Amino acid sequence: MQGLGWIAAIIVGGLAGWAASSIMKADTGLVLNIVLGIVGALVANFLLGLVGINASPTWISQGIVGLIGACLLIAGWRAIRR
Repeated sequence: MQGLGWIAAIIVGGLAGWAASSIMKADTGLVLNIVLGIVGALVANFLLGLVGINASPTWISQGIVGLIGACLLIAGWRAIRR
């Protein structure tokens, strides 16, 4: 997550992962929620960068990007697992 420190990235990632697991009805634990949120934010920032969109380095924008990315990761995992 660009512009956020490690502690902020963990907090924002945890919240984004928790929200994504609630939206996608996934049964994940705290650690996996944090990982989903952080990795999801990295993936979504990369994908948005490919189309020329850069999210600002604030908590709210990175939380939204993390939520979108975590939802994409959960959906991708479900598609691969089937």
